[in-house]
Amino acid sequence: MSSSEQVTGAQSLIRSMEHAGVDVVFGIPGGAILPAYDPLMDSMKVRHILVRHEQAAGHAAEGYAAATGRVGVCMATSGPGATNLVTPIADAHMDSVPMVAITGQVPSSAIGSDAFQEADIRGITMPITKHSYLVTNADEIPRAVAEAFHLASTGRPGPVLVDISKDALQAMTTFDWPEEVSLPGYHPVTRPHSKQVREAARMILEAKRPVLYVGGGVIRSNASGQLLALAELTGIPVVTTLMARGAFPDSHPQHMGMPGMHGSVGAVGALQKSDLIIALGARFDDRVTGKLSTFAPGAAIIHADIDPAEISKNRVADVPIVGDVGEVMSELSAVLSEEMAAGRHGDYAEWWSLLDHWRGTYPLGYDLPDDGSLSPQYVISRLGDISGPDAVFAAGVGQHQMWGAQFVKYEKPRTWLNSGGLGTMGYAVPAAMGAKVGLPGDTVWAIDGDGCFQMTNQELVTCTINEIPIKVALINNSSLGMVRQWQTLFYNERYSETDLHSHRLPDFVKLAEAYGCHGLRCETADDVDATIERALSLNDAPVVVDFVVHKDAMVWPMVAAGTSNDDIMVARAMAPSWDRED
Repeated sequence: MSSSEQVTGAQSLIRSMEHAGVDVVFGIPGGAILPAYDPLMDSMKVRHILVRHEQAAGHAAEGYAAATGRVGVCMATSGPGATNLVTPIADAHMDSVPMVAITGQVPSSAIGSDAFQEADIRGITMPITKHSYLVTNADEIPRAVAEAFHLASTGRPGPVLVDISKDALQAMTTFDWPEEVSLPGYHPVTRPHSKQVREAARMILEAKRPVLYVGGGVIRSNASGQLLALAELTGIPVVTTLMARGAFPDSHPQHMGMPGMHGSVGAVGALQKSDLIIALGARFDDRVTGKLSTFAPGAAIIHADIDPAEISKNRVADVPIVGDVGEVMSELSAVLSEEMAAGRHGDYAEWWSLLDHWRGTYPLGYDLPDDGSLSPQYVISRLGDISGPDAVFAAGVGQHQMWGAQFVKYEKPRTWLNSGGLGTMGYAVPAAMGAKVGLPGDTVWAIDGDGCFQMTNQELVTCTINEIPIKVALINNSSLGMVRQWQTLFYNERYSETDLHSHRLPDFVKLAEAYGCHGLRCETADDVDATIERALSLNDAPVVVDFVVHKDAMVWPMVAAGTSNDDIMVARAMAPSWDRED
């Protein structure tokens, strides 16, 4: 198409998406965005997947982005269509997921008049996007789209909104794709300051109890290789947060596990008793630190992050390093190699002796139910073992999410997808759908709870019709499990509004079959392996496995909200003190 050829704004939008490299968009049409759906029908490059709810379009775009590293795209109409995207946009913002949301808006002449299906979606999403656009001139569509994709995928990734008025989509314009994007004031620093890197190297070599505290930024920056090199060069223990599972192989002897509210005793203790924390693409989230004033009281902090706003936000950094975490680790490894060649090495032998003591004394584990019912931890453990390290797992939010993080062994990045910062129930099924679209040759499981599943299971229809054969492991404990666990521990077993009656209604096997899926049920440990293998063998349609599990299984260890990591509980008992002799 020549730059002088006249096209509609809608045609310009679709051509802009093609130039941005979009291969799939998840969405639902409606009045304000409808002009864009006509030229979309003719696109040979962009596949549209019609979801059943706009929230699912956003989570599918997130799943696609998290699994592939490419920008996910969702599209909705004005008013309620756009506001239904708010939750996934907020989710992507919290978890640094590169996503572009395109919404239709009422005609520019009607903006501000409370017109039918009008909502100020730009204003609504301003706190939860990297940037948001309201486009009322068709000539500005290509520039806005190009900038949106640039913003979403560079620096700290995140969601960008492009809201386009209906008259801009209908107006005539010329298509002119910008060859380069230059945004005054937006210049993310990727190269770290060499002085800060050298100071960090000095502190690492002098420390006696250092820890590499690894966050999701390592995965977002595709820096797992640099992390492995740094860890093996130094011999320092590694902890990977909920968002960083898979950034460092679980099987590696230096991996201490996941820290935080439901982290391993060894990982929590490693941070708590360290004298130096090297934070890499992590943000000292409250779920990791516990009561902030008591977190790692003896530790100096090296904090590397591409977002300068995160550094010293929660814990003051002794050495702040702004930059891409992959580049930071490469330069840090280079400096440390020079120091080691000159005979300067860190001595962490005593530290490892203590860490190995904790790791051996308090391994992650679980008790089997006394009544012989199915253990959810056993189900998820076998799910990981049988599916193998190449499978992708997308989890909902709650107990099953924590068990998925604890008991599946992750060896590779982008194999664990979950809603970490926002904690969005209903994430798993649409996110798994998006991941499977992005990685059609991979096995993709949604590990979901019966509560989460009933928020977005309508997208199984989308999967069936569009031949997206995801697999759902439904951990059915007939309740809102994590809320019930808190009621057990902190509300005297007063189970107010947490019983979902899911062992009775609905019949998830029949529901799956009604959606065109394979429906399986498993109620005993003896049947778990065969059921999982059966699910893995069915690839002509989505599979839903109803694992009917014990209602009162608990997630352990646990640091209660607002308490110190020193007060970590193991199976309802306080953990011993961190001193070896105890």
